[in-house]
Amino acid sequence: MSERRGAALAAYRLAGYAALPLVPLLLAYRTTKGKEDRARRHERYGRGTLNRPAGALVWIHAASVGETNAVLPLVRRIVEEGVNVLFTTITVTSAAVAAHRLPRGAFHQYAPVDIAPFVSRFLDHWKPDLAISVESEIWPTKMDCLVARAIPHIFVNARMSERSFKRWAKIEAGKSGLFGKVTMSLAQSEGDGERLSALGVRRVRVTGNLKFDVPPPHATPEMVEAMRGAVEGRAVFVASSTHEGEEEVIAAAHRVLRHRRPELLTILVPRHPVRGPAIRDMLVAKGFDVALRSAGEPITAATDIYLADTLGELGIFYRLAPIAFIGGTLVPVGGHNPIEAAQLNVAILHGPHVHNATDIYAALDRTGRAEVIRSSEQLAKVLDDLFADPNAMRRRATKAAEALAPFTGALDATMRALVPYLEPLAIAARLQDREPPASAGRTGRSR
Repeated sequence: MSERRGAALAAYRLAGYAALPLVPLLLAYRTTKGKEDRARRHERYGRGTLNRPAGALVWIHAASVGETNAVLPLVRRIVEEGVNVLFTTITVTSAAVAAHRLPRGAFHQYAPVDIAPFVSRFLDHWKPDLAISVESEIWPTKMDCLVARAIPHIFVNARMSERSFKRWAKIEAGKSGLFGKVTMSLAQSEGDGERLSALGVRRVRVTGNLKFDVPPPHATPEMVEAMRGAVEGRAVFVASSTHEGEEEVIAAAHRVLRHRRPELLTILVPRHPVRGPAIRDMLVAKGFDVALRSAGEPITAATDIYLADTLGELGIFYRLAPIAFIGGTLVPVGGHNPIEAAQLNVAILHGPHVHNATDIYAALDRTGRAEVIRSSEQLAKVLDDLFADPNAMRRRATKAAEALAPFTGALDATMRALVPYLEPLAIAARLQDREPPASAGRTGRSR
C-alpha cells in the first residue's frame, strides 16, 4: 500500500515535470484574464523578488481574498512576537489586499506553482523555519519538499468538506501518505477534524474558524457619508462576492421588483473586480442603467444597478444596505463569508450552495437570521417583504451577529496551539535584537 501511495505522488511529480514547457503558456493566458500579475509573474517560478530578512521566518500561505482576510489577525499576532512573516497568495486580488493590510514585519510574494523545481527554488531562497497553510491549500509537491527539509507544516483554520473528503478518500495517496506529512492541523469544526484525522493527519485540534474573530470590514465615516448622500431616498440592496451566473439572477430580481419599488438601487459587488466591464456590458444589453464604480461613474436617479467593481470596499456597502445577498451560493462555489454582513447588522440572504461554510450558514438559518433563495422570483418577493416591514428587517439583522457569537475565540485558540512552534522562534528573534546590527538588505514589505 505504501508503494502505491509513493507511486501516486511520484506520478504527480512527473506530471509536473512534463508540464514544465506549458507553464509559461498557462501563466501568460491567466495574465490576459487578469489572474496573474505580469510584473511579478517570475515569483510563480519560485524566484524571490525581495531579500530574505535575517532571523526566524514563518511562511504563511493563503489562496485568495477570503483566506487572506481571515488570517491577517494571526499574521499580526506573529509579527508582534518579533518573528518575520513571508505571506504568499495566488490571486491578484488577494495580493492587493495584502499590500495594503500586512503589518510591518510581514511581506508578500506570490506562491510558486506546485512543481518541484519551482518549490525547491522558493525554499532555497526563503528557508522558512515554519510553514503554515490556511484552510484547504493542499499541494503535494510543497508538502513533500517541506518534509524533506524537516520544516514543520501546520494547517490553520483547516477545513475538509464532505465532498472533498470523499474525493481524497478515493485516492490512495490522499491517505496517510500525503496527509501524514502534515505536522498538525487546527480544524474549524469537529466535522472537519474528524475528516482530516480519517485521511491520516496525525495531530488534529479543533480551534474554530478564524473568520469569526476578524474585525468588521473597514470604511471611513467620510466614505460612508459620501455614498449615503448618493443613495438618499433609495431602497438599497447589496449583492456581494457574486460569480458568473449569479449576476443574471440578481438583475432579473431587480427587474421584477422595480415595477413595485421604482426607488430600488441594487449594488452589485463581483467577487473578481476584473469582471466588472463584462458584467456592465451584459446588464446594459438587458436594458439596465448601470454606473461603474471603477470608472468613477456617479449614481443618478436613473441608475438601476451600481456595479462596485473595486476591492476592499464591502465595509461601505454593508453600512448602507440593510439587506445583503451573499454570493457563491447560487452557483456551486460553496458560499462566501457572511460574517462581515452579520457583524454590521445586515439581513442576510443566500443560495443553497454553502458547503464551504456549512456551520455558519446553518447557525444563521436555524435562528431565522438568514434565508435561502433559489430563484430570481423568490429573491424579488423576499426583498419586497423585507422593505415593506422595516421592523422585521431590523430584527433579523440585529440578531445575526448574536447567532454567530458562540463561534468566536478561534484566534486565541490558534495562537495557543502554535506556541510550541512560535515560542522558540520568538526567543531567537529577541536574542538577535540584542546583537549589534549588521548591514541590512531590502527586507521591507512588497508594496
